[in-house]
Parts: sequence; structure tokens; C-alpha cells
Amino acid sequence: MFLQRWASQIEQLFELLRDYNVRIVLLGTTLLGVAAGLIGVYLLLRRRVLIGDAISHATLPGVALAYLWSTSHGQEKSLGVLLCGAAISGALGGIAVLLLRHVAKLREDAALGIVLSVFFGAGVALLTVVQRIPGGESTGLEAYIYGKAAAMTPQDVWLSATASLVVLLTVGLAGKELRIMCFDAQLARSQGWPVLSLDGLLIGLVVGVTIIGLQAVGLILMIALLVVPASSARFWTHNLNALLVISALLGAVSCASGTLLSAAYAGLPSGAIIVLCGCFLFMISFVFGTQRGVLWRQTRIWALRREQDQQHFLRAAYEVLEARGAVPDNPAELRTSQAFPLTALQHRRDWSLGHIRRLARQLTAANLVVYSGEPTVQLTPRGLLQALASVRDHRLLEKYMLSETEAGVGEADREADYLEHGLQPEHLAELSGTLAPDPTKPVLPSPHGLEIPSRDTES
Repeated sequence: MFLQRWASQIEQLFELLRDYNVRIVLLGTTLLGVAAGLIGVYLLLRRRVLIGDAISHATLPGVALAYLWSTSHGQEKSLGVLLCGAAISGALGGIAVLLLRHVAKLREDAALGIVLSVFFGAGVALLTVVQRIPGGESTGLEAYIYGKAAAMTPQDVWLSATASLVVLLTVGLAGKELRIMCFDAQLARSQGWPVLSLDGLLIGLVVGVTIIGLQAVGLILMIALLVVPASSARFWTHNLNALLVISALLGAVSCASGTLLSAAYAGLPSGAIIVLCGCFLFMISFVFGTQRGVLWRQTRIWALRREQDQQHFLRAAYEVLEARGAVPDNPAELRTSQAFPLTALQHRRDWSLGHIRRLARQLTAANLVVYSGEPTVQLTPRGLLQALASVRDHRLLEKYMLSETEAGVGEADREADYLEHGLQPEHLAELSGTLAPDPTKPVLPSPHGLEIPSRDTES
């Protein structure tokens, strides 16, 4: 039944793709998604994602003025004229943001708010004027606000292809300059890079992509197409080249899937469905992203905590054996240690007995501990070596904290617990050469004495 349903859906998809208009719209929106995904990465890194919102809203008065100009000269509504008007108005909006930011010295959020509200308010007022002239109610200019991908023509696809090609060429030719500007504008300025011109280039690309996207998703939702794919890609990688590729792919998939869903279910607005598909991919990236995803990040945190607890288990076991005089003086003669009760570890780490048993089973699987469910445990030779290394690092840090700071013995022990897992080998080697110069004594004596108090009593 499940396979039959999937086969039916695939058959419906092929039926959709037989429609010439669906193929045209699908190609146009997919190319738009690629271009928007690439530009969105630089906007995100430059921390100027809202400039796309300001520019998209700034195109509305240009569309209305272009239509009024056409009707005043006795011409029919022309897509080319409308897009030219939108491009001029959007470019003026972008220039206004730069002037307010660099000349008037306003904060960027204030400049964006001023440009967005003024231009969009002017656009709404001009649309009211358009609707009052004869035939103005049927102009269809409201499609540029909410988007209407089904109305795309082969000429629109050529425009999308041209915009995508321009974006790809710009990223390829000026990628190094844009990267420097995005990551450290002050460094770029100090090295003589034309930061203002690069900002203008970036805004010009945003204007171009926004103009092409007006008909597909509308000026209100265009900001989502610029921001969501790039934000989703950040959960998967830290490499800029990979970030560009993933963002472009996510933008293309969002636009393609939204277009197909809008075509399959009549009445669904294409712009809104494209944005919802992008948000769905964002949620998948947010949860499963291999660099910043919640699931993988939490998994790494759990793995790190488990590793740290295992190191603390081995160190506490070594200290128990040390207190009993059961650690050989020569590390080369290490053998499986004598058995000792689990309760001795509970006294030193202030852990529950159940947690100690779980750690003992994990370390037994790693051949570091011998534990078969009995109330006693033993360290294997390999476990003794790792325990010795952990104790050595911990006591080096303890001695450093006691000699270089005013920390007490208990405080030095707690601070060393946090620091020992993050120090590089060269740092530990430097501490060893300074604080433990005698190579015949690899482990410093404990500042607590042999009987280390439990964690709940030392503080």
C-alpha cells in the first residue's frame, strides 16, 4: 500500500512536468533559489541580512511609478518597464542605506528602518493612485507584493538565468575581496581594499536578485529566500566554499519543491509555499546539522562528558590504589591492579553508585577496567597507564594553581578538573618541565595527602 502510494505520487509528478508552463516556472524559480542562496551567504556573514528586506520593499514605488509612466505614454503594461522601475527604486533604497550608514553615521538598524518604512509607504500610496485610474484595479501589481510564480514566462526564466550567471561570475571573480570584507572589514580597509565599493557591489547583486524574485515570491517574502538557505547551511559546515554550495543547493531545493507543490495543489500561493519549504529545510538543518545542529551538538556534549567522567573514574581509581600502596614505582612493570570496592570511588567523586557502575561497564568494554558486576573493580595495565597520565596532568595543574594563584587546595582541585581536558600537549610539557623536572618521578605527590576528602566535604 505504501509503495503504491509513492508510485502514484511519482506518476503525478511526471504528469506535472509534462506541462510546459510548469517546467518553465520550475526552471526559473530554481535558478532564482541558486542566486539567492549564494548572495544570502555574504549577507549573513556581513551581518546585513535585513538590507535585502529594505531593498525588496524599496522596489514597490518603482513598480508603481513605472506603470504610471507607461500609462501616461499610452503604452500597455510591460514587464521590462516594471522591472526597470523596480531596479532603479531598489538601487536608490540600497544607496540610501549606505549614505545613512556612512555619511549620516546612523546605526545600520536605524538606516534600514528608515529606508524600508519610507519607500514601502511611498509604494503603498502610489498603488492607491494606480487603482484609482481607469483600469487600475486589474493591473495585477499586487502580485509583486505576494508573488505569483505561475505567471512566469520564458523571458522571466532568461532573466533568472542571467541573474544566476552574474552572481556566479561575481562570486568567482571577487570572492576573495568579498570574503575579506565579510570577515574583517577593518582589516580590508587597512589594506586598501575599497570596502564601500564592495558594499555597493553586494547591494547591487541583492537588487538584481530581488528584482528577479519579485514575481516568484513577492517583495514581502523575498527576504526569506535570501536568509533562510544561508542560515540553514551554517548548521552543516564552517567552510565558506562548502557554505556557498550548500546554501545554493538549499535555495534551489526550496524553490523547486515549493513550485511543484503549488502546481500540484491548486490555490496554494507559490511564494508562501516556497518559503515554507525553505523553513522546513531550516528545521531539518537546525536539528540534524553536522556542525551546529542541536542533535549532533548534544551528542558531542554527551560524548565529551562521558569521556571526562571516564578520566575522572580512572584518576580516582589510581588515587585509591595509591592510598593503599598498590601502585608499582616503575610504570613499565604495571600489571592488573588489585581489586578495590566501588564505594571507594563514590567517596572520592561524590557520584551515585549506579553512575559508577555504568562507567565501570563502559571502561570494561574499552579494556581499561575489569568489572563483572561484583562490588569490586580492577584496572588493567592499559587502564593504569591512562590513569597515571590523567593523575600527572591533574596534579601539574593543581601545583600550578597553588603556586601561582591564591587558590586553596580544594579550589585548585576543582579548577584543575575543568582545565585538564582542554590543555594542549605542549602546555602540559611546559608545566612538566617547570613544576616536575625530575623524570624519575612522573607523578607529583598529591597536595591533599593520600586520603583525599570527598567532593561534598572539601568545599
